[in-house]
Amino acid sequence: MPMKTTTFFPIITALLIVLFYLGLPDLKRIPLPQSREKRFDRRDALLVALLTLIYAAVAFWNLGDTQAPQTVRSLDGQSAVIDLGGEENVSRVQFYTGIGQGSYSFEFSADGETWLPASSFEQGHAALLKWQELDLPSAPQSPVRYLRISGYGPAELGEVAVYGGDGQMLPITSDCPELCDEQALVPAEGTYLNSSYFDEIYHARTAWEHLRNIYPYEVSHPPLGKLILSVGIALFGMTPFGWRFMGTLFGVLMLPLMYAFAKKLYGGRLIPGCCAVIFAADFMHFTQTRIATIDTYAVFFILLMYLFMWLFVSTDRWRYLALSGLFFGLGAASKWTCLYAGAGLGVIWLIYWVRRLILHGRGQASPLQPEQNRTVGVEPALTQTELFLKNILFCLLFFVLIPGVIYYLSYYPYALAEGITSPFDRGYAQIVLENQKFMFTYHSGVTAEHPYSSRWYQWILDIRPILYYLKYYPDGTRSSFGAWVNPVLCWAGLLALFVLVYMALARRDKKAGFLLIGYLAQLLPWVFITRITFEYHYFPSAVFLILALGYVFSLMGRQERWRVLGLTGLSVALFVLFYPALSGLRVDNSTASALLQWLPTWPF
Repeated sequence: MPMKTTTFFPIITALLIVLFYLGLPDLKRIPLPQSREKRFDRRDALLVALLTLIYAAVAFWNLGDTQAPQTVRSLDGQSAVIDLGGEENVSRVQFYTGIGQGSYSFEFSADGETWLPASSFEQGHAALLKWQELDLPSAPQSPVRYLRISGYGPAELGEVAVYGGDGQMLPITSDCPELCDEQALVPAEGTYLNSSYFDEIYHARTAWEHLRNIYPYEVSHPPLGKLILSVGIALFGMTPFGWRFMGTLFGVLMLPLMYAFAKKLYGGRLIPGCCAVIFAADFMHFTQTRIATIDTYAVFFILLMYLFMWLFVSTDRWRYLALSGLFFGLGAASKWTCLYAGAGLGVIWLIYWVRRLILHGRGQASPLQPEQNRTVGVEPALTQTELFLKNILFCLLFFVLIPGVIYYLSYYPYALAEGITSPFDRGYAQIVLENQKFMFTYHSGVTAEHPYSSRWYQWILDIRPILYYLKYYPDGTRSSFGAWVNPVLCWAGLLALFVLVYMALARRDKKAGFLLIGYLAQLLPWVFITRITFEYHYFPSAVFLILALGYVFSLMGRQERWRVLGLTGLSVALFVLFYPALSGLRVDNSTASALLQWLPTWPF
């Protein structure tokens, strides 16, 4: 019996990863990686620019429509009458929803006096910012001229399109012009390109509410991520491209950050370049940054806070510690998961000072700064203790006070929507306090279920991706995409973690320990969280998987470069193979399933 394609591909991938690790030298005897040239030069800049531009072109292509209905109308307690221009046999009705919850009733009439009920629509929170198709169980059996829409509740309605018996869109007028003033924007059908999907119904909506000075609907996360998201809407309008723009831009900017991080860790250009390419080819990075949610901003700031913490522990320069604290503050104001990252930074900082105090107490220079290792003039232990106490005060400023101010001020749009203009107003403080109580209660008490939820032990093996979008077409094709880690990164990165564990514990390598703490700080909290979780919660940890692979690359000699390049090329090849399931590209359904459903739990 021939092997199925869906079995063949993962087996080959696993074997190639094993082949890569066969080139790893004896970890007991290999010298610890030596520092290489870490300064950026023109060739670094050109390489980073090329990688970033290529990725940006792929990421922004087919991101979403740049036009969507901008005028909306709330029909709460009111009715709008649409004139079809003559008696017509109605076959379809499409409409675009704005924000707000409510319901509508639809009625037809031939003379404008006698109305026959046709259908109703419930505009719940999950139905927002989408092109909807009205179900017509009571479609008129005879020609009609008028459509009356009555609204109940503050739901907003955008453009309405009515189709005749021949399937063609009818020219319409209305006593509510907002419903028929943008007819050229009506699509053939609703897709991810012209409508919201997954949690965009919360975050894109909230970003728009901030711009409109409306108290936000989504208050289960801190405000900053949605404020960043709103910049794209301000630039490009309330369109799918507009509400996805900033997340995609931040995803693009992650690539030079990854290159810079790997450069400071390992030097050279090969390893930083490969780390950046693997990041660009990661499924999670690509899909998650193209959806209008706040996770992208959290990961972006986590990258920055750990980059600057590494620069601090490797150079002793406090300005890097200050920048780490600043980006921690920005991250925490975007999403609470950055608090996990902050805990990891705290562990790294504590280990740094414990070792430094012990070593200086023995009259030795700190091994954490090999480039500046001093053999004379070592500061006495008392001076180091004083320096430690001063650094505590420094961290209280940059990791507590300044982040607290950033976090507090991020609530300004909430207060402004309530008519409060001063952060020193008691009402402002009350808004912030009440929201913290709500967020804690909400996240600790979530009991919802979801067909694509998963647990942490499934993330580390790529067992259960989350499916964001799926649409089947009558011609046997489909459009879909989901979020999970590129199998090359997930599986090879998991093995790299074991290398880090050995090198950190047996060889006491500080670089390995630093990366291991960064990874575990993002994963371990989810081990103890019982609420519903998803694969995208692994996104911050995946960043450290890439850097862990970079560490393994640094252990291999020049003669093993082909293995490094081969594994990098394999990750790119899988990105190309899975691109339809990452981008929504319309492909043949049966062929896609045969190639992409590697595991029974993969919904592709």
